[in-house]
Amino acid sequence: MWQIREHRDVAKIVRRLPPWIVKEYETWKDLVFRHGPEALRQFHGYHDEQLKGERKGQRSSRLSRQYRVIYVLDRNIVTVYVLEITPHHY
Repeated sequence: MWQIREHRDVAKIVRRLPPWIVKEYETWKDLVFRHGPEALRQFHGYHDEQLKGERKGQRSSRLSRQYRVIYVLDRNIVTVYVLEITPHHY
């Protein structure tokens, strides 16, 4: 079992999201909690990937075509730390 911690601003962000994105986020959290972030790579819809540049060390998963969840892994204490849920800008 993985522990999922959220940045203090995530609660505010979630309140402003469309309900179907909140549902996708809850599904994402359940999957990570039960099976770990490695399970995200088995589901191609999440397009889980390592980020580059200023966000080096962080990972991104798609919740929809527009929204991404940005997170960091801490394997020492088996924790996923969610930093933000943000619309992806093209």
